Amino acid sequence: MSSPRAEPDLILRNADIHTMDARRPRAAALAIRDGRINAVGSDAEMSALAGPASRVVDLRGRMVLPGLVDVHSHFVWAGRAELYEVRFAPTLSLDQILDQVATAAAKEAADGWVVGGIWGSPLLDSLNSSEARHRLDVAAGGRPVMLRDDSHHNRWVSSAALRIAGIDDATPDPVNGTIVRDPNTGAATGLLLESAGILVEGVLAESQAREPQRDVDAALHALKRFNAYGITATQESLSTRTVMQAIRALDDSGRMTAWVVGSMPVVETAIAHGDFGAMLFDDRECYRSRHFRPDAGKILLDGVPTMARTSAMLEPYLPDARHGCCFRGGTMLTVPQLARALADCEARGIAVKIHCAGDAATRAALDAVEVLRTFNGPGLAHHIAHASFIDPVDVPRFAELNVVADLSPMLWFPGVIVEAIRAAVPKDRVDHFWPNRDLHEAGALLAGGSDWPVVSDPDPWLGMQGMVTRRDPTGRFPGALWPEQALDVATVLRIYTINGARALNLADEIGSLEPGKSADLIVIDRDLMAVPAEQIAGTRVLATYFEGRLVHGTER
Repeated sequence: MSSPRAEPDLILRNADIHTMDARRPRAAALAIRDGRINAVGSDAEMSALAGPASRVVDLRGRMVLPGLVDVHSHFVWAGRAELYEVRFAPTLSLDQILDQVATAAAKEAADGWVVGGIWGSPLLDSLNSSEARHRLDVAAGGRPVMLRDDSHHNRWVSSAALRIAGIDDATPDPVNGTIVRDPNTGAATGLLLESAGILVEGVLAESQAREPQRDVDAALHALKRFNAYGITATQESLSTRTVMQAIRALDDSGRMTAWVVGSMPVVETAIAHGDFGAMLFDDRECYRSRHFRPDAGKILLDGVPTMARTSAMLEPYLPDARHGCCFRGGTMLTVPQLARALADCEARGIAVKIHCAGDAATRAALDAVEVLRTFNGPGLAHHIAHASFIDPVDVPRFAELNVVADLSPMLWFPGVIVEAIRAAVPKDRVDHFWPNRDLHEAGALLAGGSDWPVVSDPDPWLGMQGMVTRRDPTGRFPGALWPEQALDVATVLRIYTINGARALNLADEIGSLEPGKSADLIVIDRDLMAVPAEQIAGTRVLATYFEGRLVHGTER
């Protein structure tokens, strides 16, 4: 037992504590004082520390873990979606979506926006017509509508939304985006791919900026949802100015219940409106607070490998009428452009999360980091998200270049998004992606994230079970996806705790239960090392502590 600093405020005893501290991986009790872990050891050792004011809680043998880390979320957007937007599953048909829109529109003013989602990528062809847009207009009663797809990279909007955004049939496509046209008439259908969505998102953002308290409330709501799943730290993965303002305001009010690392857009992004690069970097200290660290950047290097085919692939997509037989997509920056952007960020102490859904984008990101390392030597640990399609020759480069593999398991185990990918990418390649075991065995730092609200639920226990079984934990989609890439439970628990803390450069503060660190921990209802892997997703968090405060559940 390490020497305590003072009499504890709280002692948790009779527990099965998995500390994630290699020097003392297991313990039975721990003591907390002033929001910090004071000591870790046996029941007898902790009982000896108790003073007259110490509270002692018997956990009855329950499993205790460090607070979980979600390294990829958009939690303010997610909170806004749950509080204020129309929400539906990506499995809905077009008719069902229109019913949802009609119900939501009836509650809005005549000129009020209907915003939400998510529609499934397999609907892309069904939405690509003036007739479909007309049906949307009727359902909304002529109101402006913007609905996001299951990747959050693409939008379907109504005629009123097109008009407000200044989009007509002659509007040119923006860089890295497409205003989809009716193949028969040439009219804009309301489908906006990648950066074309900004034309409408920008108008909507200006409207929402007039109600900043909504974003603060959304952030609070989302953090409570995180806490209920045991999450006490996250990387907000596209931190616009309004997002950072909301997080800072929430922390200033004393209501933050998680550590947050912000990821400012490095270049103009396809899915968020507002300032980027130096316009934000120069102001980031204005948003820094006790629990919010605006120390990361975000670059979207490509799009998504669904029917939109906006990801950059080494081998061609399946042939289709619009792209032909040899289409591979492309990146939004060249390797020299990306290397320069990373160098500029490193000079400011900013680690960058790079969205790479295709294997060509992943290779380009690794090539850019290699250029950076060649000139500057060892540097910050940049992330590749979502580390899905990776050519085998690139797997060892993650560890060699100190690049974090930001995994989003809820996006890849058998489900709607995977089925959408199968419609665009050859089967043998879809059957062999997300090489998690290969990355782990090659020494890469793996960390887990949800990409919420791209997935409708940020439940990390679903992600953990998927990584262990390579199957859909919900049972809705059969089959296993490259089962040879399964990881064991102990490795997955580290991915969601100490690995996540290291990925966020917070390992001195969180990620393991050892003296001096923040007292962020969870008590769960089962022994994950003993139950069948198929029961991981059913895990319930009985109590979540953040800085020694109970922020979810009960102590008994």
